[in-house]
Amino acid sequence: MMCALERIRRLCLAASGATERLSHGSPCFFASNKRQFAAFDDHHQPDGRIALWLAAPLGAQELLMESDPETFFRPPYVGVRGWVGVFVDRVDDDTLAGLIEEAHQTITRRRAGPEATP
Repeated sequence: MMCALERIRRLCLAASGATERLSHGSPCFFASNKRQFAAFDDHHQPDGRIALWLAAPLGAQELLMESDPETFFRPPYVGVRGWVGVFVDRVDDDTLAGLIEEAHQTITRRRAGPEATP
C-alpha cells in the first residue's frame, strides 16, 4: 500500500511544471512560477491525521468546510489567505487530484494576473 506522502507526491507532481522542496521542514509543492500551491502536513494536527494544505480560489475554503467539516478545515498560517486543509484519508485519488489541480491553477492564475483567467 502506498504511503500518504507517496500518494500526495505522485498527484502533486503530475501538475504541469510542479516541483517539490522542503519548506519549514515539510515537503511542499510549487508551480513553475515558483509559487507554492500545496503543503504536506503530518505534524500540525494533534490527532495525528495526515493532511494536505492547498491554495484555493476565493470562497472555496468556506464552501468546502461547510460541505464536509470532517474532511476540510482551515489550516494554520495559510488559512487566513483562503487555503484549505484536507484530510487525505477521507478522499479518493480522483477527488484529491481535482483539488490539487485547482490549487495549482489558482496559483498560476494569480501570478499571471486577471488577463490570464479564462
